[in-house]
Amino acid sequence: MARGSAGRSALSRHLRVLGAFGPLTGDLTLSEIAAAAALPLSTAHRLVAELAEEGLLEPVGDRRYRPGLRLWELATRTPGAAGLRELARPWMGVVHARLRQHIQLGVLSGHDVLFIERLSAPDAVVNATLIGARIALPLSSSGLVLLAHAPEALLDEVAAGHWSRPTARAIADARELRARVADARRDGYAVLDGAIHEASRGIAVPVIDSTGRVHAALGAVVPIDETPVRPAIELLTVAAAGIARSLEATAGGAAARPGRPLRPLLATSRATLAYFEELGVDTVLELRAHDD
Repeated sequence: MARGSAGRSALSRHLRVLGAFGPLTGDLTLSEIAAAAALPLSTAHRLVAELAEEGLLEPVGDRRYRPGLRLWELATRTPGAAGLRELARPWMGVVHARLRQHIQLGVLSGHDVLFIERLSAPDAVVNATLIGARIALPLSSSGLVLLAHAPEALLDEVAAGHWSRPTARAIADARELRARVADARRDGYAVLDGAIHEASRGIAVPVIDSTGRVHAALGAVVPIDETPVRPAIELLTVAAAGIARSLEATAGGAAARPGRPLRPLLATSRATLAYFEELGVDTVLELRAHDD
């Protein structure tokens, strides 16, 4: 086997181990990791040891492991979702303060919506969304909005596929899916009642910039009741426009230029950005602890 193929194979096995930990997973035993990753126990043992040595997994108790802080540290450096999440939070907070229900931000990932942020309230309605979790595009108002602005080929792929129907009100087939996506494209928003839980209504709008690029879907999950949806749609639309403006403003600033080190500070103050610009990246990096 060529070295490149061997490297990719080793990487894929490590990723399978990390993928064993789902959004609701706490910690797992070696046997549970091996089963979830479909690997021999001996192989899983070796891979887990390597990942633990690098801090990507950490031991907790008797041969149990959980994702390590090093994994979180690396994940926060992703240039897309992390920056979008930071810029969206203030706008999401405004919507949340008004609606007092679930407010969430999702991005397109394959045939799913990947949710990267969510704000909730203790007395809010049921919501199946978790940060870092996925929901099939046809089951979410956010998914309908993202499909409405995606290439037609993606809609064809999703419509030809299969998805679960948690409730009788979930979209049933390709014909209904295409009709709902057409509505979202025409209206500029999507409303989906009871698709995952009978008592929950999803409302979503696109985060779309001045060039027409859709970066994400901003959504709310509210109770199915007599409350008009129009005020929520308008509130989400204003917030989505604010997020898009923030993205465009950042794209034109120093923090977003290739090679600049300040992307993690997108949501900070101008004074802080100026401070780190003056220090320079080498000085900033020296602020961390040094290994002996």
